[in-house]
Amino acid sequence: MNIPFNKATLFGTEIRYIMDVLSSGNIGGDHKFSKECQNLMKEKFNAKSIFLTTSCSMALDMCGILADIKHGDEIILPSYTFVTSANVFVLHGAKPVFVDIRKDNMNIDENKIEQAITSKTKAIVVVHYAGVACEMDKIMEIAKKHNLIVIEDAAQGVNATYKGKYLGTIGDLGAYSFHETKNYSCGEGGAIIINNPKFLERAEIIREKGTNRSKFLRGEVDKYTWVDVGNSFLPSDILAAVLLPQLENMNVIQNKRKQIYDYYYSGLKYLEEQGIIQLPSIPKDCESNYHMFYLLLENFEKRNNVLSALKENGIYSVFHYVPLHTSPMGKSFGYKEGDLPITEHVGKTLIRIPFYYDITKEEQDYIIKNLKEILCKI
Repeated sequence: MNIPFNKATLFGTEIRYIMDVLSSGNIGGDHKFSKECQNLMKEKFNAKSIFLTTSCSMALDMCGILADIKHGDEIILPSYTFVTSANVFVLHGAKPVFVDIRKDNMNIDENKIEQAITSKTKAIVVVHYAGVACEMDKIMEIAKKHNLIVIEDAAQGVNATYKGKYLGTIGDLGAYSFHETKNYSCGEGGAIIINNPKFLERAEIIREKGTNRSKFLRGEVDKYTWVDVGNSFLPSDILAAVLLPQLENMNVIQNKRKQIYDYYYSGLKYLEEQGIIQLPSIPKDCESNYHMFYLLLENFEKRNNVLSALKENGIYSVFHYVPLHTSPMGKSFGYKEGDLPITEHVGKTLIRIPFYYDITKEEQDYIIKNLKEILCKI
């Protein structure tokens, strides 16, 4: 077999929707399909407001502007995340303050956040790893106590919940990703979620290149002009036309991914019981969106050997993040190996195995069989 790590999910209506956009002549942003996507998510997630963006990176960039992040500010976040989680705030002049993660779900350790807060701390950026929520009640309590903004990097968390609330809708601001590797995708794309009403009016302006064009389109002003900083954050309606079928089938996708997740879990549970691997964990208060399936191995050498053996057998699996605090940029902020032991262990031992909507049980059986044979030999 030759099993890729990821495949796009398509439902067959994408071409019709794209042709609808092209025939309308409205291929820019915020037209028919963009509005349908935004309204569907707003209603489904019970969000105050959701705007599509060109990427999750741009959604987080908007969060940085709205939170008024400036030179000298500090942002608390995990090191085990994609570079964008830190980079957008560094671009605004902030220093990333990295906190270690939990052993069970790879999320920021909520019990280590408060000790990282200083007089310069402006915001807490939480990353919901693998579609499993951080401990948001405790984090929101800490933020309220210290008057901090909470930004949810829910790139991997679309349609997942924490105590019945959808990820991205709990903090002051949230960000989604619709990159080709995500559960719901249009190749590239994202969304910003505005939960704190004080940010709503400015979000519209920033997203429209710093103009009050949204007010003009609603007939609230007779012309629009430059009123604030901003950028071009709007995706083409063509991308929204590709995304809409995914959003229309969110529950179908999630149910199928749960079946795939559960099949992997039951097939590999034996290896965890033998102490050979650690499987993912989903706390009882969380409903995952089953974004990925990963394994934690004993050490770096074993992780690399397993990846090589899987590749030789036609199974394309990958490790995930290199911890940001150990990267050249991370070290430029004064971090070093040994600062975040759990993060560093996970960075050296985690494997992600193929996981996509159309994967077959035959392919899963082949992956499970190979993992058992490889891990029992090494």
